[in-house]
Amino acid sequence: MTRTQPGAFPAAFLFREKTIKTKTRSINTKNSGHKLGFDTFATQGPVTQGTCPQNLSPGGKSMLLGKGFSKGRQVIAVMLGTILTASLFLSGCGTKAVESTSNAAKPDITEIRIGAVFPVTGKESKVGSAHKKAVEFAIKEVNDAGGLEIAGKKVQIKLTILDDTTDPTKSAQLVEQIITQEKVHVVIGGYSTLLVQAQTVVPERYGIPMVIAGAGSNDLFGHSKWIFGVLSPVEVLAKTQMEYLKDLIDQGKLPKPSTISLVWENTDHGKDYEKGVQEFTKASPQYFKVAMDEGFELFASDFKPLLAKVQNAKADIFMSDTHLEDFIAMHRTYTQMGLSHKMVTYGARGPDKAARDGLGAATDYIFASTWFSPLLPSPQVKTFVDKWKAANDNASPEWYHATAYETVRITLKAIQNAGSTNPEKIREALVSVELKDSILPGGVLKFSRTGQAIYPFVVTQNKPGGKVDVVWPKESKTGDTVAPIPPAK
Repeated sequence: MTRTQPGAFPAAFLFREKTIKTKTRSINTKNSGHKLGFDTFATQGPVTQGTCPQNLSPGGKSMLLGKGFSKGRQVIAVMLGTILTASLFLSGCGTKAVESTSNAAKPDITEIRIGAVFPVTGKESKVGSAHKKAVEFAIKEVNDAGGLEIAGKKVQIKLTILDDTTDPTKSAQLVEQIITQEKVHVVIGGYSTLLVQAQTVVPERYGIPMVIAGAGSNDLFGHSKWIFGVLSPVEVLAKTQMEYLKDLIDQGKLPKPSTISLVWENTDHGKDYEKGVQEFTKASPQYFKVAMDEGFELFASDFKPLLAKVQNAKADIFMSDTHLEDFIAMHRTYTQMGLSHKMVTYGARGPDKAARDGLGAATDYIFASTWFSPLLPSPQVKTFVDKWKAANDNASPEWYHATAYETVRITLKAIQNAGSTNPEKIREALVSVELKDSILPGGVLKFSRTGQAIYPFVVTQNKPGGKVDVVWPKESKTGDTVAPIPPAK
């Protein structure tokens, strides 16, 4: 029997080689290969100085659409095509364009230019602002130490961050702006599947790599060799939760089978979550039955009709996939309606400080699967948490701080490995880059064949008094699961 070091993730928990089926293709998720096999969207080269995008129709299809795009991506792409076309010509396309990548390949590198677009205001501002803070923290850390060592000398990093106000169209325009005006060498992709979907149609045109900090939908990846992402897939998040619940059933803490009321946001993110739950349920019919399965619109104004259906379903477990604002609104309504289940989750939501501050004891006992926990026992996590607290009035980092921080780290390591600021060389380095001291679960961060990182999740459960425990995997837990949830007082 293989021994597991204290706090390590057991081999059985690490994401096994499986196939995540998307609407258009199968994606092998074994995170050991790095060769990118993109064949659907890399048909046109990047824009170089003195040229304009070729075959860019007013409808935008030649530029933006390729095989394998979901309906949602196609709608966004068609909508943005005309806008991006107009902005290219307004900015002087035909006489000047993006700086030739050969200029960035000169041996004498004077600065590294990185751009990012986040929702600092608008509906997604809580997490967007957190991403901005973490990216600035990571860049400052390197610059304060003299800069990034590249090609034998330390070079300062120039960071440009723009606010898309949670507007997908504006988000894409601003990505184009930082590429064409700020001449960035790499773009850090933003937060929220809807916003990032809009952003990802731009880097392909200009031959600039993008590393996404805050979106984990499968549909974002595999279409372009220029797109990479740090968030492990949402589908894996859902299946991790199902493995955790199955273990609770085996312990006799939940009924066998347990019934589920499943609701999810009507985005690719939500659909991935639904798919993960449904596939696991179908493979384990003796453990689970889905009593209700329904989507809802992002940022819905009233969750009472949906939750009335949840109430009527009389299920054992309530599972919802939400963004932070919807989590707060939905769970407030859930509490006001007096709903009660043996276990409750809102996907990756639960330990969020904004929700716990706003809802108080109503968030007790909610469980969540997250891409990071400050309670993870590795030395690199402790070092990061201590540094973050020292710089942020003793506030603990949340998962979106950690993933944005690691996005910067893996991007800078790729630039260092490339020994160049040439975007093509950076892209090539991203294919094979590996952080062996990552603060994310599993301790190793690298990109799979689709460009998306794949690593295990942790499951946390809120406890009274603002406490949070890691409850899964067992080898890393800091406390036992309370199940079923005690009746509300």
